Amino acid sequence: MYRDTVGKVTVGVGLMLPDAKAAESLPFLLGTRPATPQEIAAEYARVDSLPPARASAFYKSPTSLELPQQTIDEKLTAVLHNFETDLRAHLPHYDTLPDPIKLALLDMTYNLGPAGLFKDFPHLIAAVQSGSWAEAAALCLRRGPSAARNNWTREQFLSAVVTTIQAEAESLLKRIRRLIRQTWNAIFGPRQ
Repeated sequence: MYRDTVGKVTVGVGLMLPDAKAAESLPFLLGTRPATPQEIAAEYARVDSLPPARASAFYKSPTSLELPQQTIDEKLTAVLHNFETDLRAHLPHYDTLPDPIKLALLDMTYNLGPAGLFKDFPHLIAAVQSGSWAEAAALCLRRGPSAARNNWTREQFLSAVVTTIQAEAESLLKRIRRLIRQTWNAIFGPRQ
């Protein structure tokens, strides 16, 4: 367990634990044996008493509990699946978006929650709906996440700009080739 940038007790990849009871519902281990509810509650209280927003290693002690990696992965997968369901509900064309845009939206949803993304970033959502990736990149800055995380999200939107330009250039080249063939055939006849 650790405290995130806003001081919430968290575990794994940003799974916020609102209280000790939420922590007790997870299969924490003390060494190789399952931790007791009392040990989990004590660890929650210990971590909650420490300063927020430090590296996770700061919160580790010799008696720290561990959550198995498989559980962390399962929780993360479930959360991301639910977020994608929310994104599809708000953005019917979600599945057709470039992968970097999906990643940026998932990151923002993971950080803000679906309600926070759609309520607090309506201009960004409008830019995504219109395919204005550069505009979305300019509008994705959040308060709270690190500059590196905000930059990563911005880069995802900007990489879609490059992908879109490449696709448009390839499409234009195909049309030019087709026009050249059509013109050639009209002037000289079809190639034999």
